[in-house]
Amino acid sequence: MSFSSRGCGAEGPVAGTFAGFLRNEIYCSIRGQMDIQKIIFNPGNERFRKPPGAIKSGDILKLRLYVGRDLEPRSVKVVFRYDRHTQPAVYEMEGTERTAGGQYVAWEVAFPVFDTGLYWYYFIVDTPAGEISFGPEGMGNQSEGWDQGSWQQTVYKRKYDVPQWLQGGVIYQIFVDRFCRSSECQELEKRLYLKPTAGSPARKLHWNWSDMPDYKPQNGQIMNNDFFGGDLKGIESKLDYLQDLGVTCIYLSPIFRAYSNHKYDTADYMEIDPLFGTGEDFRELCEKAEEKGIRIILDGVFAHTGSDSVYFDKEERYGGGALHHEDSKYRDWYIFTGTGYGGPGYETWWGISTLPKLNKNNRAFRNFICGPDGVARRWLRAGASGWRLDVADELPSDFLRLLTEAVKEEKPDGLVLGEVWEDASSKEAYGQRKNYFEGDKLDSVTNYPFKNGIIQLVRNGDPGELSEKVSTLCQNYPPEVMNCTMNILDSHDTTRVLTALAGEIPPNEGDRDWMASAHLSQEEMERGRNLLKIASAIQMTLPGVPCIYYGDERGMEGYSDPFNRATVNWDKADQNLLEWYKKIISIRKNHQVYVSGKCETVAESAGLYAFRRFFPDNDEPENNQQSGIREALGKTSEAGNRRSVITAANCGQSVESMSLTGRWKDLITGKVLTGRTDVLPGEILILEEQPATLGTDIKRTGPRKISNYCHI
Repeated sequence: MSFSSRGCGAEGPVAGTFAGFLRNEIYCSIRGQMDIQKIIFNPGNERFRKPPGAIKSGDILKLRLYVGRDLEPRSVKVVFRYDRHTQPAVYEMEGTERTAGGQYVAWEVAFPVFDTGLYWYYFIVDTPAGEISFGPEGMGNQSEGWDQGSWQQTVYKRKYDVPQWLQGGVIYQIFVDRFCRSSECQELEKRLYLKPTAGSPARKLHWNWSDMPDYKPQNGQIMNNDFFGGDLKGIESKLDYLQDLGVTCIYLSPIFRAYSNHKYDTADYMEIDPLFGTGEDFRELCEKAEEKGIRIILDGVFAHTGSDSVYFDKEERYGGGALHHEDSKYRDWYIFTGTGYGGPGYETWWGISTLPKLNKNNRAFRNFICGPDGVARRWLRAGASGWRLDVADELPSDFLRLLTEAVKEEKPDGLVLGEVWEDASSKEAYGQRKNYFEGDKLDSVTNYPFKNGIIQLVRNGDPGELSEKVSTLCQNYPPEVMNCTMNILDSHDTTRVLTALAGEIPPNEGDRDWMASAHLSQEEMERGRNLLKIASAIQMTLPGVPCIYYGDERGMEGYSDPFNRATVNWDKADQNLLEWYKKIISIRKNHQVYVSGKCETVAESAGLYAFRRFFPDNDEPENNQQSGIREALGKTSEAGNRRSVITAANCGQSVESMSLTGRWKDLITGKVLTGRTDVLPGEILILEEQPATLGTDIKRTGPRKISNYCHI
């Protein structure tokens, strides 16, 4: 059996069977009967859509559809609709002499696309037996929603400048309170002290750095009011460690004054939290980090503030806050709803009373964040290189546009990256299409879809979700965006990746007592380490920028908040895992293809997943076609060095074999491979194409059951 290639920008080196190529990609429906071999279209392949993937405003879009001669097509149309319009445009396609072994006729059309945003399209084939509506999900049902019965086409501004310094790099996320503390506990207690109130009880400092974070409610609430004393000076003391690891960017959890340990309840955007240090400490951290080739980005929490804040002042700590003073200058920053518990009612973020929702349409608030002396610019001037925007979905598009404009004016290479958990290209939130990628809002987004797919592959041996997400996002995202996505395996919002890969599934997701007592056994830890090596290798070599959650490289475990937010044990680390991370990061940083190379899936089976990163051969003649089905499927010329690197992971239970044409060097072991190559269960290969390679052919030659788990 051979495998199909599914890509995001170029024709792949592997020709597969009809079934392999068409599976999960194209469907044809006529009179309710499926006939998947009568019409061929692959939106991720340049043979069928050119340019493949997202296009720039003003580009000519060329579409090609192969229709079986036995259907006797009389005409073919493409129905093309702008997301913001109700009426589609209909383009007649022209039949050509391009054939595949005489069985198919190519129908083609080309037209310019100008307006930025999303478009949706499907095909109508007129035959003597009736019209065939041809889309990604069969008979279309376009009346029920274009985005469900059509292919997506993203169009973005021609000038889409994203920070070059981020591409090809490695991000490291730090939860500041738990990373490293530099000061004596007595000094930290003084900084921590905040007069207790009814709604904000006394805060406590763990003198023992290795304590478990508090997790039980107080008065029915989780207050997040226990601290360990990690600070900016502590981070500064570990810059050599991070540089040695290969980190190029540090993403800090919120650092501004706030009541809680997580700081997502901002009390004052203009002041560093005293427990973390001072404004001068922050400036010095940025300067020292830059000397080591490391940038700093901040967490921008602009959808809500804390109730115990300068602006809202529920606890009447500051004076002049919005809750208790109708004439407060901050009153219109919030949305009040009448009388409620403890005073006037107000809208909150997800029903959490300590997080009053901000009115992002208020002019004064917008100016406070985005204005000439606003928050966004202030901290860039202090040394930050950009912002990660918390819950970007809750920020209006025009607010995002203002914020991005402010960042770029202050620092042209400043980063604006939004937290989005889904495919951000077609994201709808609060009844609006977000259109993040038109070119005037976000540079990029967090990449949770890849995270979910990687864990599903590595833990369960199922590559389907990851393969589909890689193909889809690479088609839907502008390449500038794709090259800068923050590719995570875990975060402060999720279970630690080591636990997610090797730990038990909690019997009750909300059972904190169970999660507090659950720890990986020695056997589970060993298995988790090997699985994490596979997961991290995939993470480091997929399109985008990998983000390491602090301590993952040292073998930290833990279920969801707060167990995923423990302190780093600087006296102990999983040295085997740490050295692995250094090695895999070095591989990434030493190969230009990981900065902006294209990506395509070249093998996918039960357990085995392989993808190729490459720079396409732009000089390959357009008319260099082959006969038969190979032509229709878009197999490329085998001539020329395409500078490929293949990542192959076997997460199944059987040996999988690949046939390699040419010479390939495994960057992990240094071995040179050619011909039939076995990929053992639990094995990860990163294969670099060697000089004089004429092409690649990858085939699965048969499973062989192995009883023992094979370590890396």
